Parts: sequence; structure tokens; C-alpha cells
Amino acid sequence: MNKNSLFGLIDKLAETHSLSEEEYSALIESRTPEAAGYAAGRAVAVRKSIYGNAVFVRGLIEISNICKNDCLYCGIRRSNSQAQRYRLTPDNILSCCDEGYRLGFRTFVLQGGEDGFFTDEVLERLISDIKKAHPDCAVTLSLGERSRESYKRLKDAGADRYLLRHETADGTHYARLHPKEMSFDNRINCLFTLKELGYQVGCGFMVGSPYQSPETLAKDLKFIETFKPDMCGIGPFVPHHATPFKDFASGTVELTCFLLSLIRLIYPPVLLPSTTALGTIDPLGREKGIQSGANVVMPNLSPVAVRKNYELYDNKICTDEESAQCRGCLERRMKSIGYEIVTDRGDVRK
Repeated sequence: MNKNSLFGLIDKLAETHSLSEEEYSALIESRTPEAAGYAAGRAVAVRKSIYGNAVFVRGLIEISNICKNDCLYCGIRRSNSQAQRYRLTPDNILSCCDEGYRLGFRTFVLQGGEDGFFTDEVLERLISDIKKAHPDCAVTLSLGERSRESYKRLKDAGADRYLLRHETADGTHYARLHPKEMSFDNRINCLFTLKELGYQVGCGFMVGSPYQSPETLAKDLKFIETFKPDMCGIGPFVPHHATPFKDFASGTVELTCFLLSLIRLIYPPVLLPSTTALGTIDPLGREKGIQSGANVVMPNLSPVAVRKNYELYDNKICTDEESAQCRGCLERRMKSIGYEIVTDRGDVRK
């Protein structure tokens, strides 16, 4: 595909917010550094028209690395006997929120494996306690697949948002990344259920995961186009040494940033994180993500003592920094590229 055709497709996407799967695949397969720069410029202009130079921070609290699932790419998979397991108590989690509030966080993201300890009853009390202590804050959950009744109970308790990466929008590809007992259809149904219940919903996928192709990525982009998530978390696949995918290559910053730009053009209001995984494979990865159209960063509020144990992939950064250090570091990094971290819930602006 020549330069004019590439730029023409990017212009078409910016204007119509839609391409065919074949066009998405062609864009990905034929991309050049020049085309990526052009897409980033258009994406940043779109984001600035909605959010200005604001970068929203989410306080990430990794509540448990115990998980019943055995996803082939994940370092906290059930069958990883090397993992040092932990679980924060509700009081631990509330303390993390209190510290985060003092540091200027107005969204708390409770993320963890699918740990049976965190029943609806436990989570209802926890969410209610966080909301009582910090009524001006948003509570985001990222706790995997649950029943419709469970999602409703947690929403009624005060949860505002739910993050559930779809991982891939291609059912055959999904089956190559997950054990047989996990269902692609159930994962997608969960996302639609969350939206029906009134959550702000986030989906997302890994870039460069094993067996991924331009065609599977095109399906991801088409899914985002039709689903219109409030949030979309994408980051490069990074292998973990204790998984079946330990010898696969990492995804790249280059392709991740290009896809961030395309996602911004697909759905302009989307809240788009520049992920820790980007910063793990490139010292300036998070800055590059923001410069490609992202507008969210997620510093870690988890206790330092357990951070290294929440190891979804190898060599994760920021595992030994106190929360204040982590936030301060990101604030300086964002300022260095002309952006400002704001104390704000950071709701989607539709």
C-alpha cells in the first residue's frame, strides 16, 4: 500500500470512525513510521479537543494474585507453583485507598485474579466502605468473569466501572490463549452484561500475543468500533518465565502505539491508558503512549511488600517504589512532554 493510500485510510477513520476489517488489516500490515506519526498526530488532536492536556491517574490496588484460571500467558495462572501467593485484607485495601486519596487519586482500581475469597458479600462491604470514606471517588473493579447477579450486586453497592479485557475478538485465537474450560462467548457476554447494568466498561487486548495476526487485530478494532467501550486497555504482550508462552517474543512499542492512535480515532471519547507494560519494554514507553493518543496512567498503590508477587509478566517496573514516589515520577514524566496529571475522577466525556 502506498503512502497516499495509507494516509487516506487514516483520514477516513478520523472522519467516519469506521473501517472494514480488511481495511484495518491492511493498515496494520502496511504501516510505516511515517504513517504511524501521521496517525498519532491526528489522534492527539482528537484527544486534545475532548480532554485537553489532562492525563487522568488511577490508583491501582492489586488485591490478590490467587486465581482459579489457567490462562496460558499469565504469571499468576493457577498451575504456576512458583508464584508467591498473597491476598490483601479489606482493611489493607481501605488503607491503600486512604493513602491514595492523600496523594490526589480520585479513582481506585481493585484488580486481582479470580479469587474465591472475594465473594459478593465481601466486595459489597468493601465497596460501600470505600464510598463512605471517599464519596467523591470512583471505584473500578477488574476481577474477571462473574455472573450477572454478581455484577448487579456490586454495581448496587457503588462500583462505577469494570475493566474486563476481552484479550482477542477472534474465537479461535481466544482458544489458543486460554484453557478449554474458558469460553470466548462468556467473556464477550460479560462485557455486554456490564454495559447493560450501567457500568462504565473497559475492554482490551494484548498486542503481539502468540498466534496473533493482522486479521485478528482487525477483529479487535472492529469489536471496539461496535462495542464503544468507555475504556480500552491495550499493552504489549510480555512473556512470563513460568508459563507455556515463556519463549515467545514480546509485543512491540511501535505496534502498540500505532493501535492506540487508531483506537482514539475509532472512538474519540475513550479513556485510553498508557500501560505499565509499555514502560516495561521501553523506558519511555508510557510517554510514547500518551504521545500516540492515550490519556490515562495507573500508578500502583499496592503495598510494596506484595507488588513483586503480582507478576503477570516478567520484569514489571515500579515494584519497589512507594506510592508517593510512583505518582511523583509519573507527574514529572508527563510534564516533560507537555501534559498535566489532574486530580479528577476522570470520567469519560461523551
